[in-house]
Amino acid sequence: MIKVLITDDHPVVRRGIRQILEDDDSIEKVEEAGKGKELIDKLREEKFDVILLDISLPGGNGLDFIGQIKKIQPSAAVLMLSIYSEELYAIKALKFGASGYLTKTSAPEELLTAVHKVSKGERYISISLADKLADDLLTKSDKLVFQSISAREMDVLILLAAGKTFTQIATELSLSPKTISTYRERLLIKLRLKTTSELIRYAIMQSLSKKPDYNDLQ
Repeated sequence: MIKVLITDDHPVVRRGIRQILEDDDSIEKVEEAGKGKELIDKLREEKFDVILLDISLPGGNGLDFIGQIKKIQPSAAVLMLSIYSEELYAIKALKFGASGYLTKTSAPEELLTAVHKVSKGERYISISLADKLADDLLTKSDKLVFQSISAREMDVLILLAAGKTFTQIATELSLSPKTISTYRERLLIKLRLKTTSELIRYAIMQSLSKKPDYNDLQ
């Protein structure tokens, strides 16, 4: 029997995932957390087999919590469940210690398959991601340059492309404008660009110019 903890800051999303899981007889218990602190508190109170973890959470990027989860419950499997495409975060999530990655547009059957697989200590990689990985190994292209970009740098890149100022980004991410400027400089170096305008154009070309709308999921 599998115990699952869903961590997502959108109640509607949590409710939908919970319904899918509770329809499966092998899922013994489903708990919810709406933010990072609540996630950590629940992990200290109770043991879980699978942690469903969103990328975007109040109080920190979901990737940053993988290490904390592993420290508290080393045997728990982390399955990332995000609105962001696999190309942006999947490989980085696996490197951080996640056991699998799914987008929120995945079919309920795929979600259940992934939960069952990671609960057994295995990894879950979708067919589409496996194809991307194989293609990248064969072509040695630069299309997975995102692997070199940290989770926080990606947040800054997305918000810059959305037209946010350094001050607005700093407020949204609870950081200082100087820190945002540092992230910008790192992005310029990693992406071999020279100006903020070039960063914005790059982000638009990669379809990062706007944050996902969760209303699209309803």
